[in-house]
Amino acid sequence: MSGLLSNLRSTLIVSLILSVVVIAGYEVHNGALDAIFWQALLRWMHVVFGILWIGLLYYFNFVQIPKMPEIPAELKPAITKYIAPEALFWFRWAALLTWVMGLILAWSRGFILQAITLGATEGFQVPQHTFIGLGMWLGTIMFLNVWVFIWPAQKIALGIVEGDAEAKARAGRTAMLFSRTNTLLSLPMLATMTMNQTIFG
Repeated sequence: MSGLLSNLRSTLIVSLILSVVVIAGYEVHNGALDAIFWQALLRWMHVVFGILWIGLLYYFNFVQIPKMPEIPAELKPAITKYIAPEALFWFRWAALLTWVMGLILAWSRGFILQAITLGATEGFQVPQHTFIGLGMWLGTIMFLNVWVFIWPAQKIALGIVEGDAEAKARAGRTAMLFSRTNTLLSLPMLATMTMNQTIFG
């Protein structure tokens, strides 16, 4: 068992196999590969990618950013050259996949237009569409912050793209501010995503 758990790839493969078994059990219980089953599968994928995305967002904001000033200069390259680029790889792709899965899920459930318009197409008479639409817009802003502001700035700050010391400092601050913006938006976004399903079904 320790050999399995010592290797991340093996651990994830076994986790995925166990997930497929559980998902197959739901399919048997559901009795068909119908729209409900595919929506459940999409919701699972949306949540998996979302956990990876928001988990890394919180790692950056709760751990890496606050601790960086305390790290001795000679040790900082371990973070900036190895840990941060790898974390940012998973961070940005998890953001994209979370966003895409969310849109596909809303489309498959038949309320994408209502959500995008925050319920305006229904005269704001269906609060569940307004709330989930708010969450989708917050998630979209967060997703765009990752790809349009955080990642380009981090490439400069980490030296992946050339820049002098002033440009790196400015880029680091830009990345931090947009990352903090996403942290600020994350809790209300998660409130809409979790409470909507429970309150409105």
